[in-house]
Amino acid sequence: MKEQNFVETLEEYALTRKIHKKDEIHTIGIVGCGRMGQEICRIVCQFGMNAIFLDVSEEKVKEIYESIKNQLDEEENQWGLTESDKRAILSRLRGTIDYNDLSGCDLVIESVNTRSSGNNLELRKDVFKKIEAVVSPETIIATNTSTLMITEIASVLQIPERAIGLHFMSPATTIKIVEVVKGMETNQQTFEKVCKFAKMIDRKVIVINESPGHISTRLIVTLINEACELLMEGVAPVSAIDKVMKEGYRMQLGPFELADKIGLDKVVKWMDNLYQEYSLQKFKASPVIKRLVRANYLGRKVGRGFYRYDNGKIIGETIQSAEFRLH
Repeated sequence: MKEQNFVETLEEYALTRKIHKKDEIHTIGIVGCGRMGQEICRIVCQFGMNAIFLDVSEEKVKEIYESIKNQLDEEENQWGLTESDKRAILSRLRGTIDYNDLSGCDLVIESVNTRSSGNNLELRKDVFKKIEAVVSPETIIATNTSTLMITEIASVLQIPERAIGLHFMSPATTIKIVEVVKGMETNQQTFEKVCKFAKMIDRKVIVINESPGHISTRLIVTLINEACELLMEGVAPVSAIDKVMKEGYRMQLGPFELADKIGLDKVVKWMDNLYQEYSLQKFKASPVIKRLVRANYLGRKVGRGFYRYDNGKIIGETIQSAEFRLH
């Protein structure tokens, strides 16, 4: 009888250890691995956690892995990383096209980026459902989106209490803050665990009350839009407007440089989402930006936006402000 009691005590101890593991964070899933998803992968692996990224095809997965490797090579060449550090980071990184591979993740971050029009709300809902179907009940499901409501995305979950907004700003590898947003159903345990994760990756949490655009996106798109108004009015050319904001207000990038870095198609999508939500003129994308997007001048990633680029360096301006023509 005593032996039986002893066995039961061991089982109870094992269960206690299992419960303790619920608060531990070892493996992060990233669904959608564009530029931001890749930056999140790098951060996670750099701070000793495992990252599993999921994308649409095996070809895309290989491309993403090579892209991250090239980013690390570049950082190593600039003495920001050692060879052993790079090998350690890559050893913690794995790509997949199968949602089942996310089953062991403690936190999964949706970071889907698509060029399709619209706010992609239904796509993100579908991703949330697919994640929830394979992960444990304790796994947190987060979204990196800034212009959609986490409550609405999480409405498709069986356990909406586990959903939260976790917004990184690019370049996520150097910006030391994250915007954390509770949905209407998000519980305190989820919030605390995400804050713990942020601390583990040396990021400061900025707590945001749920609102499309948070702080960062709402302010930056209105700045970019107003810069476009100045340009359309002929007040000053692109480079002069950027110079005033950089040298006068110590911004690292002027509004046009920043828009090019973000991607003008993404800026328009953010603005469209915010305009749909608030119906305020300040969120209506400027005709200047729309004109550039129609011409496929999307910014740095294609070599032309408000500026023209060669190997990532500005070589000229795209818009002649006096006549408002593209060249």
